[in-house]
Amino acid sequence: MSPDSPFSRDVVTVARALIGARLLVAGVGGTIVETEAYHRDDPASHSFIGQTARNATMFGPPGRAYVYRSYGIHWCLNFVCGVPGEGSAVLIRALQPEVGLSTMRARRGAVADRLLCAGPGRLCQALAVTGAHDGLPLAAAPFEIIWADEPVRLVVDRRIGITKAAEAPLRFGLAGSGFLSRPFTLEQRSRVLTSRQK
Repeated sequence: MSPDSPFSRDVVTVARALIGARLLVAGVGGTIVETEAYHRDDPASHSFIGQTARNATMFGPPGRAYVYRSYGIHWCLNFVCGVPGEGSAVLIRALQPEVGLSTMRARRGAVADRLLCAGPGRLCQALAVTGAHDGLPLAAAPFEIIWADEPVRLVVDRRIGITKAAEAPLRFGLAGSGFLSRPFTLEQRSRVLTSRQK
């Protein structure tokens, strides 16, 4: 990953810039509408305790997928960013499903389309992301990321499902989206992001 890669930046910048980007995994996916940022000095981050066998990918080069199981049940997809050794990653919390809908429906069962990818576990099930994807480069198949060319407006809120540093406003969402994992309560609107800020 080159130094000028979109992922070779601080985790908050990447988490914000990913909103509105399109994510495909083996040709299935849609628009990213919700992310969360995690960094080395963050008590809620896996990297806070230092490098282990489980979180080693977080400390590797940026632009890689970091995939782990949550509570031994659901896979969660993260994008490593920053610089090697930093231990920062963006959790992909929700997508607006757009490509390969029939495939996602078959994988997820009889649920409403708005729930196909609303939450990191649902998203990974819909996109068939597993631990086999951990450490894979995001710039190569099966991943494809198409950064947004049009301006998007964000909402910002506290992160979900954590007990440490839960008050930190590090969850970002696409304003007005009906495909978020949960509503945004703070409704703090950010500046507009454009493709020049990838």
